[in-house]
Amino acid sequence: MSSGRSGLSRVLVAVATALVSASSSCPQAWGPPGVQYGQPGRSVKLCCPGVTAGDPVSWFRDGEPRLLQGPDSGLGHELVLTQADSTDEGTYICQTLDGALGGTVTLQLGYPPARPVVSCQAADYENFSCTWSPSQISGLPTRYLTSYRKKTVLGADSQRRSPSTGPWPCPQDPLGAARCVVHGAEFWSQYRINVTEVNPLGASTRLLDVSLQSILRPDPPQGLRVESVPGFPRRLRASWTYPASWPRQPHFLLKFRLQYRPAQHPAWSTVEPAGLEEMITDAVAGLPHAVRVSARDFLDAGTWSTWSPEAWGTPSTGTVPKEVPAWGQLHMQPEVEPQVDSPAPPRPSLQPHPRLLDHRDSVEQVAVLASLGILSFLGLMAGALALGLWLRMRRGGKDGSPKPGFLAPMIPVDRRPGAPNL
Repeated sequence: MSSGRSGLSRVLVAVATALVSASSSCPQAWGPPGVQYGQPGRSVKLCCPGVTAGDPVSWFRDGEPRLLQGPDSGLGHELVLTQADSTDEGTYICQTLDGALGGTVTLQLGYPPARPVVSCQAADYENFSCTWSPSQISGLPTRYLTSYRKKTVLGADSQRRSPSTGPWPCPQDPLGAARCVVHGAEFWSQYRINVTEVNPLGASTRLLDVSLQSILRPDPPQGLRVESVPGFPRRLRASWTYPASWPRQPHFLLKFRLQYRPAQHPAWSTVEPAGLEEMITDAVAGLPHAVRVSARDFLDAGTWSTWSPEAWGTPSTGTVPKEVPAWGQLHMQPEVEPQVDSPAPPRPSLQPHPRLLDHRDSVEQVAVLASLGILSFLGLMAGALALGLWLRMRRGGKDGSPKPGFLAPMIPVDRRPGAPNL
């Protein structure tokens, strides 16, 4: 253990010991005045608060005339209860030798503190908070001492860590709450959090090493809205904003994931939008839909935030608008309006009824075009292969050895000597 850690532990133990020792003789620093504390199964000493230490007194149980301990016990102003249990809890009365009331003491039994359970979380890259809870219930009044320090590396090749700067107090916000906040933290640094649980019977410390990269968890996005798109019975538009706790800086951005489902459907559909809005194109017509969104650092540091509160929206059931929204991709045929002065009724249009190109239509068109392209490519490859084979066979026929008698009529035959001319 480093010297910095042991030094910090000594400081906290000294503070905890001072708190406990201040209440060990006649404890008054914990809880209401006149209350003293002990542990079940252990010997407990009670002291008479109204007399000088060492003066002999008599002890009685409140409401009982029986003498518990007389002035000749040799214990002075203290009462010893061996192996105290729950039946020993209550109020005790001490009297001086002249019968005057020395004081009253109330005994409360409990257990020493155990190491608390500590966890930390950062809602942005500049601040983080830590919360804690007792690992066991002591049954006694409890306080927590909180502090932190920054850890630094001694060298690039060194595995040891230097005694870091600090410690600094980790302010509990609000005072007395099981939460403290560290402001102005460095994103690439590591910190050691110290939470010490103290009660009248002792103190116990928990040390936790954290880094902002690992504990980063943004707050959920805010302002989630779900709107219908007029004329589109299967579309919903969702939009939201950054959480207010996240500083908007160009080098620290958030990415998002969105979930939606129709009413009475348990399964969620999940998409990861590219910005602060998403167009849902496969909503169930006529049914309200629940939408929620969460956020995470866009470089995947830390974890996803909790889900935002659900927002609800129902797709539009109206007719197609004549003016197409800028973000829509629609293809419509103009309607032929009959002329008022024409005596004959207008001929029926041969154009198909105008309709919206649904997302499924575009997918089918892409599939058809892809199939045609593949078939064309295969046809070209087959033609090229056939042409190559034909040219190779033709070239092989030309370069082969001549057949017997080939071009024989064109080659003169040498005459042998003495042969008669014919």
